[in-house]
Amino acid sequence: MTTLLADSRDTLFQPVAGVMTRQDWERLYADDIEAILRLKREKNAVILAHNYQTPEIFHCVSDIRGDSLALAREACDLDADIIVMAGVHFMAETAKLLNPAKKVLIPDTQAGCSLAEGITADNVRALKAAYPDIPVVTYVNSTAAVKAETDICCTSGNAKKVVESLGVPRVIMIPDEFLAKNIEAETGIEMITWPAHCEVHERFTPEEIRQYRRIHRGVVVIAHPECPPEVVAEADFSGSTAQMIDWIARERPEKVLLVTECSMSDNLSLLYPDTRFVRPCNLCPHMKRITLAGIRKSLETLQTEVTIPVEFQEPARRAVERMLAV
Repeated sequence: MTTLLADSRDTLFQPVAGVMTRQDWERLYADDIEAILRLKREKNAVILAHNYQTPEIFHCVSDIRGDSLALAREACDLDADIIVMAGVHFMAETAKLLNPAKKVLIPDTQAGCSLAEGITADNVRALKAAYPDIPVVTYVNSTAAVKAETDICCTSGNAKKVVESLGVPRVIMIPDEFLAKNIEAETGIEMITWPAHCEVHERFTPEEIRQYRRIHRGVVVIAHPECPPEVVAEADFSGSTAQMIDWIARERPEKVLLVTECSMSDNLSLLYPDTRFVRPCNLCPHMKRITLAGIRKSLETLQTEVTIPVEFQEPARRAVERMLAV
């Protein structure tokens, strides 16, 4: 039995061996990982992990990994009774919208998002009154109440495609002002914006990117479209976290700077060990509220369950489903 347990822990540790020591993994994470894997089996639960989760969550306990769009798509086809969202609250709401009969849990209710908190349903109604007959495209980084006021949702990975699918010259795109301006530059479609920003991506500057290029000669710069437009203009490529992964898998750069939340670099360094990841370490405080201990407790207690007021359910689900159909 001891040998079997040792073999099992060897297997569990292997995916993160490149970013932590076995001693630290055993001391800090191993017991929780084993408990989570057992609880998932017992309760027919799955864990959805965003690309910004830390490696011990992303690589050791998650069942489905990806950006907001990938998690939304995968959530539609889950054969599970319980979904645990290793991400932020709006992602758990989206999973619940698409899986109304399933129990959706968020390990920490304070795992929010500056974008989702940056606009209200009243704000959206005021925008629609000021700009009648202009379609409203809402980033998934928003509450269900805001989504319910929306014609169609989008993610950073499909925003361009969603906007172009409307076939109109002018769009209300909320809440991320920088994403809207970056899509406007790509499409030529006029964007009516709202002044909300991601607290991680808004901190990057063009001067910072140029400094990294001076220090790390030959580095390839990949920026998230939530960054300010002048930062995106400094990059070699811009895309969602899923598009970043696809680009690295295809191009295999020797050295890359991911201008986004820094756990992304930790996770990709394990998948692409031949690429050197320069880490501009801007952390998302909300993503980091999700821990292995929190996930374990959530599965043990079935807390905290995500619920959506009935009046928001159908219109918000319709906006998300329209996005998935594009």
